Amino acid sequence: MAVAVALTAVVAGLTAHAAVNAGRWLRRPPARPGAVAGRVAVLLPLRDEADRVTPCLRALLAQRDVPGLEIIVLDDGSTDGTADVVRRVAAGDRRLRLVTGTPPPAGWLGKPYACHQLARHADPAAGVLVFVDADVVLAPHAVAAAVAELRGARVTLLSPYPRIVAGTAGERLAQPLLQWLWLTFLPLRAMERSRRPSLAAAGGQFLVLDRAGYAAAGGHAAVRDRILEDVELARAVKRSGGRIALADGSGLASCRMYGSWAQLRDGYTKSLWASFGSPVAAAAVVAALLALYTVPPLLAVAAALAGAGRVALVALAGYLLGVAGRVLSARATGGRSWPDALAHPVSVALLGWLTFRSYHLRRTRRLSWRGRPVL
Repeated sequence: MAVAVALTAVVAGLTAHAAVNAGRWLRRPPARPGAVAGRVAVLLPLRDEADRVTPCLRALLAQRDVPGLEIIVLDDGSTDGTADVVRRVAAGDRRLRLVTGTPPPAGWLGKPYACHQLARHADPAAGVLVFVDADVVLAPHAVAAAVAELRGARVTLLSPYPRIVAGTAGERLAQPLLQWLWLTFLPLRAMERSRRPSLAAAGGQFLVLDRAGYAAAGGHAAVRDRILEDVELARAVKRSGGRIALADGSGLASCRMYGSWAQLRDGYTKSLWASFGSPVAAAAVVAALLALYTVPPLLAVAAALAGAGRVALVALAGYLLGVAGRVLSARATGGRSWPDALAHPVSVALLGWLTFRSYHLRRTRRLSWRGRPVL
């Protein structure tokens, strides 16, 4: 009984914390921001994205209320005709410029070096840099709203988290955990106020930066060898004295990160090892998540079969509180809540397996992404 009560109490506290984050501290960019003054550079790195970049490009070219907009697209060694797709969609629009990237030098990973090159190509007069991934589709007012929030919040780095689109069963199990994890465990208000680099989060799919602050933090050169370059860039901004903020970007952008189970599995595997600091820390975090969110439904069933009705009810309450947290995070960030939230224990167990796989493949030096090794 004591174990069931303790687990349920902790889950209740975490769900309450998520509710406070979502209801009070999560920033929501303006729906009608008005015209943005000054130059803004939108930067898009591409590597073998011919089959999915068209919606992203069309959305960028449809941006409103940004008179000083420039769009720079970098072809990072694509072999599938990505550059031809970019030229066809741009159709001579002078706001868009396509540049050819060079291979990353020693000590650099591919994504940070592509972003580094893009920033160097941006107009020196552009005071705001907006990094976007190829799987992101922006609403027509997205760039203007994000820039307005960046300036209104007086932060150096703003991460408006897109609405995550999930199609397959694997995506529906894993992808909602991204928003759920930071809403549940990250104190958003403290993150904005604290100078501690360790208290940071960001999503590289849609990232908005004050250019002067980006330069002061060292830009992507400061995170040249980091697989989680988005989070590490946020930490670099904090170390340089800047401020960061997360925002609900579900009204500004949508993103389908992976189109199949294999892509999702390999995408998480390449980076999860970098999320915890050490295998010991990863094991502790995964064990805690499993205890809090996977044990209660199992305990409820076992107790019910054993005739321990009170224990079963308390454990069931723990499970339902976990489901409630998942529903809350989905509704706060534009995601799908039902019936996916009912499988939350399975989602947590899947995260544990992906984490184990990530560390195993890293230890055996078999991690790679987009044809490049992840060391």
